[in-house]
Amino acid sequence: MITKNTRIFLAGHNGMVGSAILRKLKSKNYKKIFYISRKKLDLRDQNAVRKYINKIKPQAVILAAAKVGGIHANNKYKAEFIYDNLSIQNNVINSSYLAGVKNLIFLGSSCVYPKYCKQPIKEEYLLSNYLEKTNEPYAIAKIAGINLCQSYNEQYGLNYKSLMPCNAYGINDNYDETNSHFFPALIRKVIDSIQKNKNYISIWGNGRPLRELIYCDDIADACIFFLKKKTNKSIINIGSGIEKTIIEYAYFIMRHLKVNFKIKFEKKKLNGTPRKILDSNLAKNYGWVSKTTLEQGLSIAINDYLKKHIIERDKFNFK
Repeated sequence: MITKNTRIFLAGHNGMVGSAILRKLKSKNYKKIFYISRKKLDLRDQNAVRKYINKIKPQAVILAAAKVGGIHANNKYKAEFIYDNLSIQNNVINSSYLAGVKNLIFLGSSCVYPKYCKQPIKEEYLLSNYLEKTNEPYAIAKIAGINLCQSYNEQYGLNYKSLMPCNAYGINDNYDETNSHFFPALIRKVIDSIQKNKNYISIWGNGRPLRELIYCDDIADACIFFLKKKTNKSIINIGSGIEKTIIEYAYFIMRHLKVNFKIKFEKKKLNGTPRKILDSNLAKNYGWVSKTTLEQGLSIAINDYLKKHIIERDKFNFK
């Protein structure tokens, strides 16, 4: 049973989703949370991970650590995306098992599903067809993590669950011009155009792919919910039901910031998977649903970006 005094190891507390999980655990008064910086513990180092987990003796683990990035980063750094993620998850999951941890949450991604997948995507569609080539190494690593959790459950009677969130955004997101995901990239592009008095923004590809978005704190809420929940399924989709094209998201952000720019398309850039919306009925049947609207989440995300990246914020008056 998970209680407020359960010793919980959170791997990846500095990332967007990991930091959201840490905030959520603290806000819910969990008293024994263990986390450590990348400088002090390289999760790719098997011996170091094993020693650390044996030292802190966790009773539950949330694995939010991963090498992540947008379509460009996935396509450019394929070797790092598969090696680093395989190493991190193998070390944490296996070391947790060896330390006697019965409850673990592994965070996957909606990109584990086939490129041309029946929509909305059900958990059972995993491995039913070919993956999107640009993020295949990352997806394969995550699929291996899912299978590892399933195998440990079946062989050792553990309670290791893999949660598959859709595209996340929010506080502590990555806004790098080339390596970020599409939504933070759009936020940055619109704000940059406001700052530089431009009348347009550029979008990669044709802007038509459909994407589902979820605010990072909702994923954090799902992690804690399912850490405490007994389930007979080990793979669970975590979605919001919020779906728009890339173009529609761009206009949504512009309306929020009360501007109206032209959109230029960089059609030589990659589009990625044409559509990704999750069927989250399994999570709903267990009693979990996302709570944050796109308007609420976007306001928080923009304020976070302005606070950390923009010195003169007075001109950005939005609802």
